[in-house]
Amino acid sequence: DKYCSRDKSTVSLLTTCLCLSAPQFGRTEVIDNTLNPDFVRKFVLDYYFEEKQNLRFTSPSWSHPQDFLGQAFVALGEIIGSQRGRLERNLTGVPGKKCGTIVLSAEELSNCRDIITMQLCANKLDKKDFFGKSDPFLVFYRSNEDGTFTICHKTEVVKNNLNPVWQPFSIPVRSLCNGDYDRTVKIDVYDWDRDGSHDFIGEFATSYRELSRAQNQFTVYEVSNPRKKCKKKKYTNSGTVTLLSFTVQSEFTFVDYIRGGTQLNFTVAIDFTASNGNPSQPTSLHYMSPYQLSSYAMALKAVGEIIQDYDSDKLFPAYGFGAKVPPDGKVSHQFPLNNNLDNPNCEGIEGVLESYFQSLRTVQLYGPTNFAPVINLVACGYKAPGLKVETVSSSSALTMKAGQVSLGPVPFSLTMEELDGDEVRVSSRGRYAERDIVQFVPFRDYVDHSGNHILSMARLAKDVLAEIPEQLLSYMKTRDIKPLSARPQ
Repeated sequence: DKYCSRDKSTVSLLTTCLCLSAPQFGRTEVIDNTLNPDFVRKFVLDYYFEEKQNLRFTSPSWSHPQDFLGQAFVALGEIIGSQRGRLERNLTGVPGKKCGTIVLSAEELSNCRDIITMQLCANKLDKKDFFGKSDPFLVFYRSNEDGTFTICHKTEVVKNNLNPVWQPFSIPVRSLCNGDYDRTVKIDVYDWDRDGSHDFIGEFATSYRELSRAQNQFTVYEVSNPRKKCKKKKYTNSGTVTLLSFTVQSEFTFVDYIRGGTQLNFTVAIDFTASNGNPSQPTSLHYMSPYQLSSYAMALKAVGEIIQDYDSDKLFPAYGFGAKVPPDGKVSHQFPLNNNLDNPNCEGIEGVLESYFQSLRTVQLYGPTNFAPVINLVACGYKAPGLKVETVSSSSALTMKAGQVSLGPVPFSLTMEELDGDEVRVSSRGRYAERDIVQFVPFRDYVDHSGNHILSMARLAKDVLAEIPEQLLSYMKTRDIKPLSARPQ
């Protein structure tokens, strides 16, 4: 769910072949006597932008299982990031034989995008406080398949008022009813108490469908307290709650922008300062062991293999900073890893790694740590190096996200944490950053001491990339930029 900390969307996968992963996720129906099957069955998967979700599609013959027809390996992100969400991939697995092609397409389920905005008020609620009136608030519950209820929203508390008017609030349709328009939505009315022992005033039930029918008219619900109803024969209710307004708006999602042609350009900047240690020594973060990748290489590969699915040309500018570079031996903070000033692009993540290894052989690690020139270069238009804080503050107005993986010592880590504006926006000379565009991730927190580098790098990539979808959406929304060929349902 794009409104959660992880960007999780529900996508429906349409395949032209048997769909398997490890373990098996599902299989298509059988279509007899054809070499060009068009399968109908869809597979509903949870999609996470920040994770590498590998799928395997394989196609054995149903009547003769030994007649293997071919298979294809693909990441879900490749399908989402392909043009119009449609990807063709050759089937392989039978030596010396063309196995045909598989066509994969993905679409986001429509009820993932609907957002409800509603406002309610109450009238003549029960008085619960001895020395004053009640302090009422509402709690919304979504009903589950097993008959239980899950809290999905709480309103603010209106102090000392038996006729409160709550502020309008918004909630995703999926959070309210999980896409089932007739599912029961229960609303409890409470009187707030400072010690947390809130007094129950009453309850009422409705559904998304019932709420949506009341868009153009005030709908009044009686608040009922079952205990009072059992004890008092003349009990009517504990007040009423009125639906003042109810609107549904379909918001664009991250998938909408990707399918509309938005490309995620990936630029790499690597720290070549002497604080990383001598690359020929095992203690160095740049150490090229014959048995495993260096810390920098592992981080690059983990992040790059995910984000490259969303860049059609797979050309990534890659720079280094903090090193003396040939031929004159001057310190540079924005030298291209491939040594090509006119074209710093590397082909795919493998090309970035190859250029990185080549740079290690030719440059001299030096200092200081200054990544501002690279950020300025990417931001386009900032010529002077400037201060780090000024650079980040200025760049926050651009469609730019700086994912910082710190492999260095503690002082550098503390500096980066200050630039990560999760809690407070970074500022310079009284100018605050428009958005939080820095995601600081300390590499040391992800080192798996048991030696499981694949798992630790997957966790690293997830946290580096986690904020990108919401950053893209917030930028587009504030500037009213709509995705091409995308219309809310």
